[in-house]
Amino acid sequence: MHCICRTAKMCIFLHTLVVSLSFGQTTVNAYVAKNTEIKDNPVKTLIEQFTADKMLIDNVYADPLAPVTHKRIMAFNKEWRAKLIAVRFDALDQEGKVDYLLLNNYLTRDEHAQELAVQQWHEVAPLLPIASDIFALEDERRLFERHDAQKTSALLEKLNDELISKRKELEGLSSNAKDHSSRITAWRAADDLDLLHARMKLWFVFYNGYDPNFTWWVDRSWKQLDTTITEYTSFLRAKIAGITPDDKATIVGTPIGRDALVKQLSDEMIPYAPEELITMARKQMAWCQREMILTSREMGYGDDWHKALEKVKDNYVAPGEQARMIYKLEKESEAYVVKNNLVTVPPLVSEGWQAVMMTPERQLVNPFFTGGSIISISYPTDTMTYSQRLISMRGNNYAFSHATVFHELIPGHWLQRYSLVRNRSYRQISHTPFWNEGNSLYWELTLWDLGFNATPEERIGALFWRMTRCARVVYSLSFHLGEMTSEQSINYLINEVGHEPDNAAAEVRRSFNGSYIPLYQCAYLLGGMQFRALRVEMVKSGKMTDKQYNDAILQESTIPVELLRSLFENT
Repeated sequence: MHCICRTAKMCIFLHTLVVSLSFGQTTVNAYVAKNTEIKDNPVKTLIEQFTADKMLIDNVYADPLAPVTHKRIMAFNKEWRAKLIAVRFDALDQEGKVDYLLLNNYLTRDEHAQELAVQQWHEVAPLLPIASDIFALEDERRLFERHDAQKTSALLEKLNDELISKRKELEGLSSNAKDHSSRITAWRAADDLDLLHARMKLWFVFYNGYDPNFTWWVDRSWKQLDTTITEYTSFLRAKIAGITPDDKATIVGTPIGRDALVKQLSDEMIPYAPEELITMARKQMAWCQREMILTSREMGYGDDWHKALEKVKDNYVAPGEQARMIYKLEKESEAYVVKNNLVTVPPLVSEGWQAVMMTPERQLVNPFFTGGSIISISYPTDTMTYSQRLISMRGNNYAFSHATVFHELIPGHWLQRYSLVRNRSYRQISHTPFWNEGNSLYWELTLWDLGFNATPEERIGALFWRMTRCARVVYSLSFHLGEMTSEQSINYLINEVGHEPDNAAAEVRRSFNGSYIPLYQCAYLLGGMQFRALRVEMVKSGKMTDKQYNDAILQESTIPVELLRSLFENT
């Protein structure tokens, strides 16, 4: 493995940084100047070709569960690794070496993802006895093979009988056999069966009506199987996983285990074990709580920072005023970074963002606003109960919003998205939350250091969010290590951070419902601390201005911070 990164672990402690650099202003000037040069980069071309081919492969092999999909992707990655190895690494300039490592790392990361997917499929496959035949039918259609409609009809009836038989077998299990592990497996199996069911519907529509022989033989047997699959999926969720259709509270996730966590951390170029990261996050949480106490005293609440936090939560705007407040807060933070020469904000960035109101259903997963080119504002509607409305308003109060609107818009996610399509866009293949979420969180840390949060209430809001980021590291890694349940995670957010119970549940649901990769919730704090440590090396040392540093991050696109450092150092 070629390496241009430091072999020593990069220190990402927030207040304890050990920095030893051996490069000077000449190196930084060379970095700044090279952005105006046009150089031949063979790996850039390779990545562009790989991205196009990868899109084609993903379109053809669209079933994420099918064995043929995993087999083809692994073969595809092997072919491209051979092409990459054929490139002379030592002959590349620094830009090319970084791109080489990006593509190499992407291939490794994807191989690990395929291995985990296959492992997880083997765990649920016994509950889905019809899967192999469904995969075979999909392959037959994809390869345009001639099928025998009469035999297909008989096959569908056989699959129907197999599902009925499996259900009877599971109904006979004792309650003791339905432990936590089997509940998780059943929940995942139901989700996977939903995917298989959707693929089967596409398969049926492809032939039905276009092939009269198919319709005559298969229509009835398909309708029967269609109903049985639906009933079996409901049975898995309600009777085995224990989640009824009206259950909006239970949270079931899939712990991936320590080995998978270690691989994923390595893929993200994070040189720490999960347990080390949990320890770091707990230390950061303790620092935040000490700051909370100091601010609480300033507000007149003594050491009871929970009371100070409750006071801050009660400072929310009236119904109908939240969107206007968000607009004013965005203009405040945008003006702040421009006035202080922190980053370039093109006129179109200032003009180009929009807002929508978040649906009540989505607020069950995202109780706070989310952003990008469109900020989705979380606030109660007239369909919510009094209690739900109050929780939403308190959770989106002025101080909490002041501390994070810029995370979502400028200089956070919206400025990122604007820049990513205009600077080295081919590198988006290496997209990582440690860059996009880490960079937005870095702005929270940086603006805190610069005194952007002027009042005690604003500092309470900023600390609440930093504590939330610390908590995400603790509970998400602990969950995947099998050391913390979703219920314990909710209680941790309530007791250690001060979340409203419903908002805490939504936070945990968001973390474990499969919408995000296992390391996503860690990426905020850890990525932010990486960017902050690099800022100390580059800006505090006088080798770059804040504006040069922050612009350079956006110009290099979404790459691991350790590779960003190598570009700045040119080593």
